[in-house]
Amino acid sequence: MTSESRLEEPLTDRIRTVILGGDFVPNQRLVEADVCEQFGATRAAVRAAFKELAGEGLVEILRNKGARVRAISKAEAVEITEVRMVLEGLSAAKAAERVTAGQAAELRETVAAMRAAVEGNNLDRYSELNAVLHAKVREIADHRTSASIIERLGAQVVRHKFRLARQPGRAAVSLPQHELIVAAIVARDPEAAQTAMQQHLRSVAKALEATPD
Repeated sequence: MTSESRLEEPLTDRIRTVILGGDFVPNQRLVEADVCEQFGATRAAVRAAFKELAGEGLVEILRNKGARVRAISKAEAVEITEVRMVLEGLSAAKAAERVTAGQAAELRETVAAMRAAVEGNNLDRYSELNAVLHAKVREIADHRTSASIIERLGAQVVRHKFRLARQPGRAAVSLPQHELIVAAIVARDPEAAQTAMQQHLRSVAKALEATPD
């Protein structure tokens, strides 16, 4: 992305990208003057962006103290994953009902690339493809309400997901779960797809619970 296109991107999106990318860390104070300078924006625009991001759970606005990046505890990350389990299960079921032959081929290609990444011990690539696969399922499901909630919740726990993805052996556990999800969607079996997705995210929640604080 060029500097010109970044300037055309809405301010809220630009700040969100920086938070999710880890440039702003949990509990970091967001000084209005500094953010204005960094993004070439007015104080009014920055305050409006902070309010929007607070609504997404990424920023918290403290009385008389300004804004800071919201820290998500492990317990809250587990709860968010449990909610995602229900919503992504619905999304997988809808995807199984609506998948086309071309979309099925894309899912197969993605999960095959995930297997290659595991075999090559490329955790960064696996993590990237993991996100791609879940996004493809939401796209195929074409269920806008669940997709918007899933994406907002997923953004809140991005740091926890990154830590979990780096755990030794985690990708080898996760891969067959994703293969089952894809197999059920491609087979156009909504019940099996929902069950496979929920079992996968239940596994994620348990793995999060086991991680150190």
